[in-house]
Amino acid sequence: MSTLRFIAMPTEDAARLWNGGLDAYDRAPETMISSGEGHPCRHCLRNIDAGEPLLVFAYRPFPDLQPYAETGPVFLHQTPCPRYQAEEILPPILVSPDYILRGYSEGNRIVYGSGAVTPTDRISERANELLRSPDIAYVHVRSARNNCYQCRIDQGQITPVITER
Repeated sequence: MSTLRFIAMPTEDAARLWNGGLDAYDRAPETMISSGEGHPCRHCLRNIDAGEPLLVFAYRPFPDLQPYAETGPVFLHQTPCPRYQAEEILPPILVSPDYILRGYSEGNRIVYGSGAVTPTDRISERANELLRSPDIAYVHVRSARNNCYQCRIDQGQITPVITER
């Protein structure tokens, strides 16, 4: 049996930035104070509350430079936060009415024709449709307004719980 896994930014990526590392453009992250709405942390997948300091930086959620390796601005709590860990539950940052869902191949290339603006309440359904295609290895959730990367969706396996009698 399969399930959807909503994948946050890897802790190694976040820790590098928390420890003074550089972003995808080899620049230090900028620091700002959250106004409340519209500053979703890509590590815990929660909104950064008003008054909290945050990092804004260029992020490339791909392993290598290549033509399809989109880079864009994202936010991160300035101080370490726990990485989002849940399956089959929409992350708390997904509060807009809709998002772009787009499929990517095993080689990290966009699968043409897979991208579409999707109502938030249909994200799981659309991700499952996309992941049924043998050409699609994973899906990105991106802002429908600015194309900013939100999180990744992978297909995972549910391990059945076996109880002894």
